[in-house]
Amino acid sequence: MAMENQKDHLRDEEEDVVINRFPIVGMRVLAVDDNPTCLKVLDKLLRQCEYNVTTTTNAIEALRMLRENRNNFDLVISDVDMPDMDGFKLLETVGLEMDLPVIMLSGHSDRNTVFKGISHGACDYLVKPVRLEVLRNIWQHVVRKQTTASKDQNKVSNEDRNPNISGGNGQNVLENIVEQNKNLGKRKKDQAEEEENEECEGTGDEDDPSSQKKPRMAWSVDLHRKFVIAVNQLGLEKAVPKKILDLMKDERLTRENVASHLQISAPQLDLERSQAPQCQHIHQVQFSVS
Repeated sequence: MAMENQKDHLRDEEEDVVINRFPIVGMRVLAVDDNPTCLKVLDKLLRQCEYNVTTTTNAIEALRMLRENRNNFDLVISDVDMPDMDGFKLLETVGLEMDLPVIMLSGHSDRNTVFKGISHGACDYLVKPVRLEVLRNIWQHVVRKQTTASKDQNKVSNEDRNPNISGGNGQNVLENIVEQNKNLGKRKKDQAEEEENEECEGTGDEDDPSSQKKPRMAWSVDLHRKFVIAVNQLGLEKAVPKKILDLMKDERLTRENVASHLQISAPQLDLERSQAPQCQHIHQVQFSVS
C-alpha cells in the first residue's frame, strides 16, 4: 500500500510539473487550410480560446515553417484536402520529424477517412464546422504528449542509473544472455548424464555377465548351428533366451543376443518343424544364415 501511494505521489508530481511548465493560455498553434474563408474562421475561434495562432494556406509552407522553427509551435491543425500536399502526408512528416501532436480537420465525416487520419497518427479528427467548445479542449493533446515524453525520459534515466534492472544497458543484457545459455547447457548436460546412469543401472543384475551389454554379435554358421540344436532340445514352445543361453555355453553371447536371434529365426524354425516328421530324437535342422 505504501509503495502504491508513493507511485501515485510521483505521478501527481510529474503531472504538476508538466502543467506548470505548459501554459494553456498562449498555446502556440499552427493552422493550415487551403480555404482562406475556413482558415479565417478557425483563426478567430482559436484566438477566442486565448491561443497564439499562426496560419497558412499552403501545406508546403507550413512544413517549411515547422522545420525552421520547430520549437515555436505546440500543436498543428491541418485540413485533409489541400492541393499542394495531401494532409495525411503532412501529418506523417510532422509526426516523424517534429513529433508534434497533429489534429486533422475536414468536411468529410465518413468512417474510412476518420480511421485513416487516426491510423496515420492524428491525435484527433475534427469535422467542419468546428465548434468553439471543442477547440477549448485541444490543449489536452499537448499535455498528454508532454506527459508521455516526460515518463519515457524518466524511465530511460532510471535504467541508466540501475543497469541491472531488466532492459538496462546493452552490456548487462548481453551478460544475462550468456549466463542463461550457460545454465541451459549445464541443465542439458546433467540431464544426459542422468539418463545414461539410469541405463547403466539396468534391472539390478549387474553381477550377471549375461546382463552386461556387449558389442553386436555376428552369428556364424557354427554358432547358429549350436543355437538350432539348443532350440530343438528345448522345443520351440519352451525355448526361451535364458535356457538357450545355458545350453549353448558361449561366453560371447548375452540374453539380448539370443533373444534377438530367436525373434528372427523362430518363424523359419516353426515352418521347418511343421514340415519335418514328428520324432522323439533331436532334429538336425540346417539352413543358411543371412
